[in-house]
Amino acid sequence: MENNPNARLLRLATYAAVAVAGFLILAKLAAWFLTDSVAILSSLMDSVLDVGASLVNMYAVAHALVPADQEHRFGHGKAEALAGLAQTAFISGSALFLLAEAAQRLIDPRPIMRDEIGIAVMVLSLVLTIAVVLFQRYVVKRTNSVAIAADSVHYRGDILANVGIIAALILAGRYGWIYADAIIAMVVAGYILFGAWGIIQGALDQLMDRELPEDQRDRIRDIALAQDQVVDVHDIRTRSSGTHSFIQLHMELDGELTLLKSHAIADEVEAEICRAFPGAEVLIHQDPAGLEELHPSFEP
Repeated sequence: MENNPNARLLRLATYAAVAVAGFLILAKLAAWFLTDSVAILSSLMDSVLDVGASLVNMYAVAHALVPADQEHRFGHGKAEALAGLAQTAFISGSALFLLAEAAQRLIDPRPIMRDEIGIAVMVLSLVLTIAVVLFQRYVVKRTNSVAIAADSVHYRGDILANVGIIAALILAGRYGWIYADAIIAMVVAGYILFGAWGIIQGALDQLMDRELPEDQRDRIRDIALAQDQVVDVHDIRTRSSGTHSFIQLHMELDGELTLLKSHAIADEVEAEICRAFPGAEVLIHQDPAGLEELHPSFEP
């Protein structure tokens, strides 16, 4: 039995995202064949990206729910980053193919066929995407899941892309502005490449153990210093792995305090940090205040 009461809700959110994106791939594939619209092709490519991203997210959430074991003391979170890097190779290739196809259509534009079918499919895509985003927002509110929140950001961008493609189909099919089809496709391709770059940056940050953002590090320091008996804090070191964060710090206390009292203070600070950073693993070293140490420090 799982210890995490939100495990079922987290898994349901990942399953819903994959199921919706998979269904839309089939619907858009049919619409592309029927309309020959390169804008719908761009949306099809974006749905393939959605499935890939949501599958990685499902994999990451499943591993996040598995506790660290004897061989993986820090958990399995970096598997998400490795999968993300592999995913971006496929995403980028798809976007470059789409750009080439859209450029060809600018040179040799073609009229849109059966635009009403394309518009109906894109309206369905818009409705389902909005439903997924609303469900993800509910799950994030209940669970504070970083992985689900990140996936939701991508699907919110898809809402705007779907609106743009519907506009392209109307302009090209109803009003004869045939260049709108290719132009919107190029914009969506650029959006896909931008999303791929974001995945690469996030994956490399995790693999290279990049520090948490400065505002979060400041918050950790403020939480520790809010305890009356904490004199100072130094050597704060942080990193993330999948949906988990790891936080280490040295906390200066009165050297006359007993070991038992120092331990109790550290436990209190650790609990406060864990409340502010759910799921974080916190390690606190207690130092006598004013004692010079030779620990290497990379803080400014």
